[in-house]
Amino acid sequence: MIVALGGDGFMLETLHRVLHRGIPVYGMNRGSVGFLMNAWSENGLPARLAEAQAATLHPLRMMALDVHGKRHEAVAINEVSLLRETRQVAKIRITVDGRERLAELSCDGVLVSTPAGSTAYNLSAHGPIVPLSANLLPLTPISAFRPRRWRGALLPSEAQVVFEVLEPEKRPVAAVADFTEVREVVRVEVREDRTVSLTLLFDPGHGLSERVIAEQFTV
Repeated sequence: MIVALGGDGFMLETLHRVLHRGIPVYGMNRGSVGFLMNAWSENGLPARLAEAQAATLHPLRMMALDVHGKRHEAVAINEVSLLRETRQVAKIRITVDGRERLAELSCDGVLVSTPAGSTAYNLSAHGPIVPLSANLLPLTPISAFRPRRWRGALLPSEAQVVFEVLEPEKRPVAAVADFTEVREVVRVEVREDRTVSLTLLFDPGHGLSERVIAEQFTV
């Protein structure tokens, strides 16, 4: 196993580095928030590791096509987000499992989050917090202008979401999967990748599922 010392950002970097290696990761917080980390202590680490409980995460896989016809693929443990690149509002068509759900969303952006990532950027964008066992993916607009009252959706974990950028020359949009950014995209496909499993280790009583639930009662 790996013991990662840092904050949530460093934990994400570590998980990306072991993406296909099947190595469990136990984090201790040396950063600011530390939502994905255990409490820092120099004492009793072997015993803590022996008693640690596992949480399994499945990332999102993003496939993006840019204006030059080049395809890009990346994995996101937190979320895949589309963001406007200029002062012009982005206009995006949203299709879920081959069915058009929004013909035109005018917004600063839109994102699809994993349950583990639902407490990160998704929550800041006023998206719902999703328990790990819910098998749901939050689809959340970022500063939506039209439809003004659309707050997003909860999708089944097996859903395939397609974003099509309208007027990409006038209203360029970037797609971001955790640390990977693709500029000037015209089409982005997002789905959960169940072929990839990541294992995080937590102290008993302080697991990720408990933290996700407790976050909903934070005032």
